[in-house]
Amino acid sequence: MKKIAAFFDFDETLLEVESSRLGIQYLYDEGHVGLWFIIKVLTANFFYKRDIITDETMARFLLRFYRNRELAMFEENAPLFYKDHLKPRLAPNIVAKVREHHKNGHILVLISASVRYYLQPAAQDLGFHHLLCTDLETGANGLLTGRPDGPVCLNSHKKTGAEELARTVGIDLDASYAYGNHQSDIPLLETVGHPVAVEPSPLLRERAQAEGWRILSYR
Repeated sequence: MKKIAAFFDFDETLLEVESSRLGIQYLYDEGHVGLWFIIKVLTANFFYKRDIITDETMARFLLRFYRNRELAMFEENAPLFYKDHLKPRLAPNIVAKVREHHKNGHILVLISASVRYYLQPAAQDLGFHHLLCTDLETGANGLLTGRPDGPVCLNSHKKTGAEELARTVGIDLDASYAYGNHQSDIPLLETVGHPVAVEPSPLLRERAQAEGWRILSYR
């Protein structure tokens, strides 16, 4: 028999805030980025929030920070960053859903546009079986290029990733669940039989109400 899975988005779904904000603040405090970079991020975010630039454009802009840096440094600091900055901001109601699905024997999948090194501690801590996310490209010199290695895990790429995993491990998507907060999660939510909108953006809320999808709050 095919298995049931539960797919969870991370930023502003499983986590109550946008993790990139916490990460940039942490990098600034540690002296890895300057004020000019912060200003550029705030400017880009201003346009993103007004749908002037796309999710993919914003994600690729943020990835440029990694250019000519070593991945090992970020991997080394990721567990402590998760413990001190991300874990305290996990959404209690959504974490409870993770535990409920685990208790029911469902396959847990963390699926996010965020990068692998700082999602891995969260995936391990919460007992996820699979992590689908954005990987960082490494150049011939061993340093990061500031580009993704493969697609940014957004929009239709989330749907494609879920379908690929379903074929690989034998998941029944019609019987499975997905949790997301933003209209960019709609392709993923449409893929499963039990879509759930978490503190949804206005466009996702409109779609969820029209389709009769369940809507959850963080607490």
